[in-house]
Amino acid sequence: MTAACDFSQGAAFVRGEFVPIGQACVPITDWGFLRSDATYDVVTVWEGAFFRLDAHLDRFLASCGRFRLDPGRSRDEITAVLERCVSLARLRRSYVEMIVTRGQPPWGSRDPRQAVNQFYAFAVPYVWIANDEQRQRGLHLRISEVQRIPAASVDPRAKNYHWNDLTMGLLGALDAGADTVVLTDAAGNVVEGPGFNVFAVTGGRLVTPAEGVLEGVTRRTVLEMAHALGIPCEVRALPAAEARAAQEVFLSTSGGGVLPVTRVDGQAVGSGGVGPLTRQLAKTYWDWHADPRYSTPVRYDGD
Repeated sequence: MTAACDFSQGAAFVRGEFVPIGQACVPITDWGFLRSDATYDVVTVWEGAFFRLDAHLDRFLASCGRFRLDPGRSRDEITAVLERCVSLARLRRSYVEMIVTRGQPPWGSRDPRQAVNQFYAFAVPYVWIANDEQRQRGLHLRISEVQRIPAASVDPRAKNYHWNDLTMGLLGALDAGADTVVLTDAAGNVVEGPGFNVFAVTGGRLVTPAEGVLEGVTRRTVLEMAHALGIPCEVRALPAAEARAAQEVFLSTSGGGVLPVTRVDGQAVGSGGVGPLTRQLAKTYWDWHADPRYSTPVRYDGD
């Protein structure tokens, strides 16, 4: 179906075919739609190269194993599909998602083992979770009283679409005039937000939550950058009160890298401006995209 198709807005892989993103769909009876019974991962392309593709594939396949889902493809085959989506859309900067849904078991069956799992993928222009103005001035983050789904119920280390808690927290934050939200756990520690991990700078040390969070690839990158730069780090519980009193706060996400937070619950963080460690890590993050250790060039058709 690739001939004479308009892929300018993005490309998708659906049930064995590449289609324009506007034509991509999932059957309404797929348990991925009906029950959020799916896993996924997102890798980015920056200046024509995947960033940390191997790490994203590792996590995707581990998530599949955790949820007993089978993509039906090898790592190399998944990579080829992702690359083809990017190439068809001619995207130099792209947000690329791989998905496995449960599929549908035979009618009348509630046995997930009888379902035929389905693999999907798509590539669209790069997605920022903060706009230009927010990235310059810093985000206003609200710490929500909505609790994240406990890890004993849904393992946050396996990427999933169980987002109702995140959505309700985000709606409350937006209604209160904030830009985004971070949820808490039953002990009052901050955990994660919709699509990002959280870091605080306190006493000259970076702190990020240890439990109740997706172990983000960008989070991992921040920890590795901090080690390379000699910045001390602690991976441990981060009480909400400590986050509110931090000298600096930032988010880590594939949708923008290191994003500054300059207000928490309406109060200025530190001096109220983007902090020096945040700026240093943000610059280093984008510098690392040119490092061949972390980049996998996309092979575009016709190049």
